[in-house]
Amino acid sequence: MPKGLEIEKKYLIAYPDTDLLIKKGAVLKEIEQTYLVSDVGSERVRLTTINGVTTYTHTVKKKIKGIVRTEDEETVSEEEYKRLLLRANPGCLNIKKRRYVLSENGFCYEIDVFPFWTDKAFLEVELEEEKTDVVLPDFVAVIADVSEDENYTNRALAGRLKTQS
Repeated sequence: MPKGLEIEKKYLIAYPDTDLLIKKGAVLKEIEQTYLVSDVGSERVRLTTINGVTTYTHTVKKKIKGIVRTEDEETVSEEEYKRLLLRANPGCLNIKKRRYVLSENGFCYEIDVFPFWTDKAFLEVELEEEKTDVVLPDFVAVIADVSEDENYTNRALAGRLKTQS
């Protein structure tokens, strides 16, 4: 994939068996992301913890077409992360999720489960090319391909959660 581009398919799936994911070797990431007030696209900061080690990232995404976006992501210090949090979008709640990262079928799957959903989750897979045929794991029950549905972005979820709180 060209540097700075994200080509990603996204599926709404039935809530997965997380014990099975761990047994299959998935890496568990605890993620908290905050969307920022921005005029340069969808901008967020993220705190990610894996095995007790926390990293901080700042990301700006802009849709190009279909499932293709620009993605500029950089690791930042905890101090920079806190400074960026001052620009938190008041129209969005923080999104907390558990991400299970699993390599299978020649793909790297990212399965996100959220504390506010008990019946569904997301599965994302990044691709080298738009036309790649995705082979999904046989233990995943797909509800819908939401790759191009703006209602199923994490940013949209953060906004809906804010209006529901």
